[in-house]
Amino acid sequence: KIQNCSYGNGTTTTMATEVEESIYNLIPRPVPPAVKPPRHTSKFISSVRQEVKQTKSPAKTMGPAKISTGVAQDYLKKTDRQLPEKKKFTYTDDVRRRPPVPKAGDKPLMGAQSNKDFVTTNATTVIMQVPKRPVAHYVDTCKGGKQQLEQSGLTPHYVKKNDYGRVPKYIQQRQEEVAIAQEEYDQYIEETMRQGAVLRISEEERDEMLIGLKKNWEQLHHQYQGLSVVTDTVPKKARKERMEAEMKQLEQDIAMIEKHKLIYLTQQEAR
Repeated sequence: KIQNCSYGNGTTTTMATEVEESIYNLIPRPVPPAVKPPRHTSKFISSVRQEVKQTKSPAKTMGPAKISTGVAQDYLKKTDRQLPEKKKFTYTDDVRRRPPVPKAGDKPLMGAQSNKDFVTTNATTVIMQVPKRPVAHYVDTCKGGKQQLEQSGLTPHYVKKNDYGRVPKYIQQRQEEVAIAQEEYDQYIEETMRQGAVLRISEEERDEMLIGLKKNWEQLHHQYQGLSVVTDTVPKKARKERMEAEMKQLEQDIAMIEKHKLIYLTQQEAR
């Protein structure tokens, strides 16, 4: 006996069992429909829908839900498009183009005559023409190989400039600024001297001061040369360092006085 078994998930299996044979078993029997279990529904579906509605923005990613469409008869027609005005196309080198080749059927201009004397005109042009200056060359090989002298870098081209030998503009501007600053400084010194706050050293005093500094340096240098060559003790080393510092200070004072011709002293320094 063949028996059909149905399960809850909708599957059906056929099983063979040992039963007594009967003609009624040949009659087909209807298969009962499969019974599906109830569908699972979450109890939080209502709260989830409410939260989605609160946080959802309409037409955020896909655009508006409904778009107003135009009338079907208002489509773009051929005459509605505004095209630019037509312009004749021209090549950029039309000016230096040669005239076109004459066609086979074109007839040349006949009967054109000229009274110009080409022989005399050419001779006059050659006679009146300024001869070309020969190009300067230099020989750089023993076999007579030569190169153009103008492009070799051996001739000074800068002397041919229009501004050659002239003071550049930035130097002129700098000199003017220095002159203005010196003038303002002189005015300030004159005003200070009128108030009696600054005294100017005369040329004689400046020369006497310079001579005295140089004389002191010579005496100190003479003493320095008389020192011992070997500085094996602390006093010798200290004396040598002291004399070198004094000589260096005298050299700085001499250079400062020689650099500045005008020297001013305040009332406190003059005292």
